[in-house]
Amino acid sequence: MDKGLKKNAIGYLSNIVIGVASTAPAYSLAATLGFIVAVKGVGVHAPAVMLVAFIPMLLVAAAYKYFNRADPDAGTTFAWVTRAFGPMTGWMNGWAIFLSDVIVMASLAAIAAIYTFKLFGFTELGESKAAIIVAAVLWIALMTWICYRGIELSARIQQFLLGAEVFILGLFSVVAFVKVYGSHPPAGSIKPSLDWINPFAMNFSDLVVALLLAVFIYWGWDSGVAVNEESEDPAEGPGKAAVISTILLVLIYVIVTAAAQSFHGTQTTILPTARTTLSMAHWKAVTNLLSRMHKRYLTPTVSTLGFGLLSIIVTVVLLLLSESVLEDSLTAIGFPICFYYGFTGVACGFYYRHDLMSSARNFLLLGLGPLIGGLMLFGIGVKAAFYYGHAENVSSKPILGITLPLWMGIGGMVLGFVIMLASRPFFRDYFSRKWETAPPGVLDQPAPVAPTPAPVDF
Repeated sequence: MDKGLKKNAIGYLSNIVIGVASTAPAYSLAATLGFIVAVKGVGVHAPAVMLVAFIPMLLVAAAYKYFNRADPDAGTTFAWVTRAFGPMTGWMNGWAIFLSDVIVMASLAAIAAIYTFKLFGFTELGESKAAIIVAAVLWIALMTWICYRGIELSARIQQFLLGAEVFILGLFSVVAFVKVYGSHPPAGSIKPSLDWINPFAMNFSDLVVALLLAVFIYWGWDSGVAVNEESEDPAEGPGKAAVISTILLVLIYVIVTAAAQSFHGTQTTILPTARTTLSMAHWKAVTNLLSRMHKRYLTPTVSTLGFGLLSIIVTVVLLLLSESVLEDSLTAIGFPICFYYGFTGVACGFYYRHDLMSSARNFLLLGLGPLIGGLMLFGIGVKAAFYYGHAENVSSKPILGITLPLWMGIGGMVLGFVIMLASRPFFRDYFSRKWETAPPGVLDQPAPVAPTPAPVDF
């Protein structure tokens, strides 16, 4: 059924732009690259970490492509995992998307606030917690208004911002390499080596720990799929854009990472989250208040404004606690990301299980590839949980003997599970849904068909 989103509002290029821009490449690198380099055993091999992290991302992007082919639902993972593995697993995946975005908003807003002050020369304000909180709140309010105002405005602004980010990162890379290879290289600079992109030069355990941070750097490319119902060619364009986005990102990250360590020797979450909660409300998994739409802008009103308000509250609380909270939040985000990206990969083959043996291409692209990508992400999450469960590996002090990344990331998922159990009596229609398989012949259809539930047939 139609959710009320504006149809044919954005094209294929905008899908790619939203996917790449939603990762905030410049911010993600600035906020996280130093932590990756600091992981024991990584050092100059950060480009190799980026390459390895690209593998599960590309494999899961294929799952997004084929799931979107059968069901171009703005709820993406929530809707798809619900079909493949039932309502409880689907609900938890919707919660994982929501949790990831709530956690990251404080970090995004704080960084935006600090660099805004630096841009205009207000150095003292950039060091004032009160000023940072005020500016962070204003940034969240502005981004919420843009998302509320309509998908076209959001897409145009992201095109501009992405262009600026890519230009700045490209200019930085060129200048860094020119200086390093010049006649008077900067003190402490080192020339790139092929060994930097060799993942086998690192201890496997160290690589896996670093991958949780790299997962955060890539996270966000699926935003281009979350606007599928507002896109031209909704069943094909957003899915292809997801794959292209991951390829563009690995090129950006490997080049910029190599340039950065050669030289030195070392908005957007509101948009997809509002559509996830809109889809959950549409399928009666949460209160129908979240399904309300603006009659003129055709955007989710309560979902968008509500998430913006919640983001402000969480941001203020985390910034008041301590600055180290923001550092640990980058680690915490990785756990729900691994959860819902991982489930998307695993669910793809299961949903299409009756089509897997029809061709080698189907077996590899719908089944084996996404499965491997999903299992890799699950493995990264489990390994990282043991590592970041030790106090010496995190910035802030443990609370009741548990580190903050585990409280926010894994504890947040446990909280979601409790909320889901408590809400089941109130949303019986959703929680009574049965597992489904892909509609017969959906991959052969030239245009999208409405997915019809098919009984589970093992």
